[in-house]
Amino acid sequence: MRHPAPCRQRLLPLALPLAIACAFPAHAVDTLREVVVTAPAMEAPLTVVTDPRAPRQPVPAHDGADYLKNIPGFSVIRKGGTDGDPVFRGMAASRLGILLDGEMILGGCGMRMDPPTAYVFPEAFDRITVLKGPQTVKYGPGNSAGVVLFERTPKVRKGFSAYAEGSLLAGSFGRNDQVLEAGVGNERYYGEITGTHSHSQDYKDGSGRQVHSRYDRWSVNGAVGLTPDENTRLELSFAKSDGHAAYADRSMDGTAFDRTNVGLKFEKSRISPLLAKLEGQIYRNYVDHVMDNYSLRTASGMKMVSNPDRETKGGRIAATLDLNPRSTLETGIDFQTNDHTLRKASGAAVAGYDTLARTPDMRFRTWGVFGELTHELNAAHRLIGGARLDWSEAEDQRSGKSTSGRSDKDTLKAGFLRWENAFTPTTTLYAGLGHSERAADYWERTKAPGATSTMMTGSASTFFLKPEKTTQLDTGAIYTAGPLRASASLFYAKHKDFIQIRQINAFATDALNIDATTYGLEGDLSYALGRFWKTWGTLAWVHGENDSSGKPLSQIPPLEARLGAGYDDKTWSAGALLRMVQGQKRYDTGYGNIVGQDIGESAGFAIVSLNAGYRPAKGFLVTAGVDNLFDRTYAEFISRSGAMVGGFAQTIRVNEPGRTLWLKANIALN
Repeated sequence: MRHPAPCRQRLLPLALPLAIACAFPAHAVDTLREVVVTAPAMEAPLTVVTDPRAPRQPVPAHDGADYLKNIPGFSVIRKGGTDGDPVFRGMAASRLGILLDGEMILGGCGMRMDPPTAYVFPEAFDRITVLKGPQTVKYGPGNSAGVVLFERTPKVRKGFSAYAEGSLLAGSFGRNDQVLEAGVGNERYYGEITGTHSHSQDYKDGSGRQVHSRYDRWSVNGAVGLTPDENTRLELSFAKSDGHAAYADRSMDGTAFDRTNVGLKFEKSRISPLLAKLEGQIYRNYVDHVMDNYSLRTASGMKMVSNPDRETKGGRIAATLDLNPRSTLETGIDFQTNDHTLRKASGAAVAGYDTLARTPDMRFRTWGVFGELTHELNAAHRLIGGARLDWSEAEDQRSGKSTSGRSDKDTLKAGFLRWENAFTPTTTLYAGLGHSERAADYWERTKAPGATSTMMTGSASTFFLKPEKTTQLDTGAIYTAGPLRASASLFYAKHKDFIQIRQINAFATDALNIDATTYGLEGDLSYALGRFWKTWGTLAWVHGENDSSGKPLSQIPPLEARLGAGYDDKTWSAGALLRMVQGQKRYDTGYGNIVGQDIGESAGFAIVSLNAGYRPAKGFLVTAGVDNLFDRTYAEFISRSGAMVGGFAQTIRVNEPGRTLWLKANIALN
């Protein structure tokens, strides 16, 4: 047997959106493990799948980073009310691949105001899949920490049908969300469209201090597809989104996050006994981002506006080959190009900034080939391995730099080999060794090379950085027997030429290559107390060392544990969550990554949250909750520093929200 298959079969009902489950036969609803998602579990080796449409606690998020925060091992670098950067196992930014339906999207802001997850509206997707560590080669180069897949699945229909489903959310600090999805089709065609809107005013921390954090965001996603037979699909998709957001960690706010997308996919299965599947994809993502210091706050000096943009084009073609009854090979090629430009103005010129010509900044090109083989050794053992080769080129198009007009070309190698074993019907063991190489990204290449006078004049940069190389061992176990299920994943990684960012002064940073070591674990355990009650707990811990300096590696989150209990009789539900985070005393002030640097030690904290739910009828679910029940004042260790914003109290870190109440309704019609 292929032992991970039972894991996948158990997981599939969980991966369906809750509203969709309500619209289908009742037994689909009965398989849901959590009415309110609080900590998704690992149910296949190094893989976590969660439902972004199910209500979650803390309060359901409107962006991708905040949703990931409830998965063990993830943290978020807070900047305000939205658009934080996700961190997995202490690794942030380009070390963590973020794909939207197989597409790469990169933000434009030079200070990471708009990371890729800023353009993710979770409820517009059907499932979120996290693949831990360098244990796959199918999703592009450089994903040393892992890959996060935000995915949609066309609804399968028999005969003509139409459906609609949506959700409404209201909460503290003026929070209100609206989501609506509708679709129509039959066995031969389909059309689907999803719209989302999310709004919040400035929140208050536990001490009642207002945080500059309001936002308003919207998105529209759609797709039309042809399915001439059950083995063929051709789909044209599009997306449009925009909004604005205030930031508590800097002197500017985001006044536009305009994204435009178009993509085309083709899939054909069961072509021949050898060629099991052929798939192709091309896409274009364009981001037009505007930030200024006067639209969402009172300008304290000269008005300034900056308007970067980035165009990302990419594609992929892959084939799945059934080499023999025990061996399957997935192989293919992919490419990505992206161009970054900038225009800015100050003083009276801000009124006409959008008429100014854009200045080319940097251009990136990447081509890759990959192959991933799965081989069943026998009924209980299998091997999965892969190799990847990428050709990467970065071109510095800025003027006035010592590197202007020059290109940096790198050949990047990646590979892994993993053993999986169905030790008993209840236990799966696994161990894998992976290697990944990552070229410096846009944000790292634009830093200044050291505390010199050229740093302030901008005549030099760290454009030529060595590629980062990570070799990592991942191992763990999954156990499921009766009312008990548990999993543990451990990792040990050596990072050569790790790219670290150093704070030089209040206005400048530089980048340097170091060697580093990280290791840690994630674990989860749940136990069903009878038919309706369940208890569970999770643990996440990571340790990092800067081998070059002998100091702690920066931006490593502290030990975190969660304990929970829940009741669900399929009509009424209730749950409680206790999140405990240890204080972090291991830090390296002024060192970090492109998102932020260590500020100093942080205090530990414990946060209690409660939720309840009611299903009055098929296709209708109402949930409510309170986060930070005791109104604690606290901040995460990896938070950004609080900035001086007129009318707001400045804090060492950007504090988290105080007591937050929320109410959500999910509705499905078909």
